[in-house]
Amino acid sequence: MSNQLNKKSIAKNYAFLAVMLAAMVLGCIVGWVWPAAVDADGSVLSGTGATVLKPLGTVFINMMFCIVVPMVFASISSAVANMESRRRAGKIMGVTIATFVVTGAIAAVIMYFLMRLFPPVLVPWTEIPAEEMGEHATMAQMIVNFFTAEDFVGLLSRRAMLPLIVFSILFGFGVNLNGGRSTPVGKFLEDLSGVMLKVVKIVTYYAPIAFFGIFADLVATYGPQITENYGRALLVYYPLCLVYVFTAFPLFAWFGGGRQGVRMMFRHIAKPAIVSLGTCSSVATIPTNMEEAEDTGVSKDVSDIVLPLGATMHMDGSCFSCVLKIAFVLGVFGVPFEGVGMLVKVVLVAVLSSVGMSGVPGGGYIGEYIICSIFFPNQMELAYPILVAIGNLVDPPATMINAAGDYVVSFIVSRFVDGKDWLEKALRKSSRK
Repeated sequence: MSNQLNKKSIAKNYAFLAVMLAAMVLGCIVGWVWPAAVDADGSVLSGTGATVLKPLGTVFINMMFCIVVPMVFASISSAVANMESRRRAGKIMGVTIATFVVTGAIAAVIMYFLMRLFPPVLVPWTEIPAEEMGEHATMAQMIVNFFTAEDFVGLLSRRAMLPLIVFSILFGFGVNLNGGRSTPVGKFLEDLSGVMLKVVKIVTYYAPIAFFGIFADLVATYGPQITENYGRALLVYYPLCLVYVFTAFPLFAWFGGGRQGVRMMFRHIAKPAIVSLGTCSSVATIPTNMEEAEDTGVSKDVSDIVLPLGATMHMDGSCFSCVLKIAFVLGVFGVPFEGVGMLVKVVLVAVLSSVGMSGVPGGGYIGEYIICSIFFPNQMELAYPILVAIGNLVDPPATMINAAGDYVVSFIVSRFVDGKDWLEKALRKSSRK
């Protein structure tokens, strides 16, 4: 454990995040001291002050737009195609995904009502016509647009992220049924997924320069309002994560393993939580989660499916941040964050978009595209950098909730697969050794 968490590795894992935040702060300072000029009506004049730095960010955004579609298709279809699940494993996977959906929905609903009570943006930065938000779509149309595109070409647009995810899952299952990992298509998808992650990594090296330009432009245009709004968002998010660990996690552990489940959860959850904070990665926490699940008595086939799958699909912390991002940007545009329709839409997007979150540092970029494609398709240039900035600011506690939560979910899955008394049996077996 000490080898994993030495100071050098922690510094290395957080180095890029620190550079990103430093670039954002520097951009804010430049925008503050070099504000944009305004005309007689108070409208900002483009190309004045630090707004001249905006193209630095636009280049990055356009590059990411070009990458996101093949990356989503390759990563998700490859993961599904290469699963080795039969009968019991299929049951484990079904219960696992259902649990992910339920816990993610709970997290999204909690954050929705918190955002109603404590909205992060009190005064709009800018106004947009209501019809541009797609507010007039019926519930039936919304569901259709969530899961399908009109044709195959429509799937290749960044504005159809959720339909692309659904297609990728179906395509992956098709490959899996046709032979999976051993087939040429299975191998191609696995290689393509690895290649796209490398491409994203290459492009991400440019991100600090891009976010310097983006935030210089934002502060030059919108002023000190930005700092105040981000501060309000963090004051809600960070305490919520702490409260969630000590309320929701014990409830999940009690449901999965009874009274002894809560005690065992608190005994073993510290290591995954610390590793996730030290690495800022759900995937990097898998070995520790596996070790703690084995020590707890979780069946190996349960942990072998739940924990790797959870690293990319179980995202309660990301559901929190997804709702926060939506509420934040709707506030920026002066769009009301209220109503049953909005609640349903926000929860669906939060839960479904978590499937597209990668378990590597910085992988949340896909989630921002999904949010933009549903809520802000015509305002991506402003909405996207705001969403990514929030993602960077809340990434450590979000990853901790995601990764440590994978271990807790293994309790729930064990209850349905191995029976209510699975933990008692495991403890009795351990005591005989």
